[in-house]
Amino acid sequence: MGNTYNKKEEDMTMIKRGEYEFTPKEGFILAHFLTVVDVKRSADFYLRILGGKVIRDGEPTIIQIANSWLILNVGGGPTDDKPTVTLHTPQNPNEVSSFMNIRVADILTSYESWQKKGAKFLTEPKDHGFEIRCYMRDPDGYIVEVGQITVD
Repeated sequence: MGNTYNKKEEDMTMIKRGEYEFTPKEGFILAHFLTVVDVKRSADFYLRILGGKVIRDGEPTIIQIANSWLILNVGGGPTDDKPTVTLHTPQNPNEVSSFMNIRVADILTSYESWQKKGAKFLTEPKDHGFEIRCYMRDPDGYIVEVGQITVD
């Protein structure tokens, strides 16, 4: 049991230090891909609001944000490895099939800071008992949940 604890403690230290690599030496990493209209505009939004570091510029653009990666690229028709799939931005702002979820330490501070940087929120943060949350919308219409857990 002691070894398991030490390994978990070591993993948490890695998380706190933010030492992540887009190209893993073993295992895998998880990145979120967004189809966007304008890669530079979308990259500007995510860099300006959430900070981060551009790992690769151009099409696609890859951004490291906290302990995750965001891949931004324009849409398009089928390719040889996805022969029946077309990528496009959200077609209806009131219908969503997935969204990013960001957990913050202080939602009011994040909400105010990101709003001052130009983020558009659907509502102010709402208390739902076990969490306080709100949603912002990016330039292509994707929503991003911002939440703070209120129970241990």
